[in-house]
Amino acid sequence: MPHSPQEKKKAITRLRRIRGQAESLEKAIEDGTDCGELLQQIAALRGATNGLMSEVLEGHLRETFDKKDLSPKETKSALDDLLTLVRAYLK
Repeated sequence: MPHSPQEKKKAITRLRRIRGQAESLEKAIEDGTDCGELLQQIAALRGATNGLMSEVLEGHLRETFDKKDLSPKETKSALDDLLTLVRAYLK
């Protein structure tokens, strides 16, 4: 989760853009828009979602591994959690 006010604002701005893209895609489908245009909108929506995921993941990485006082066990646990997140992200 973004923690600083700037990170939160940036994530919310991205999320609002994604919402707008999803609403536009829904309208395009309802209107019977050509498949090529729909695919282009879907690709843009996927790119925006991936951008948000990347931002949040980067913040999580920095927050977790910038800590100097992690024990080896905590580091391994954090790394295992992170690998699970990355695997889900790459699906």
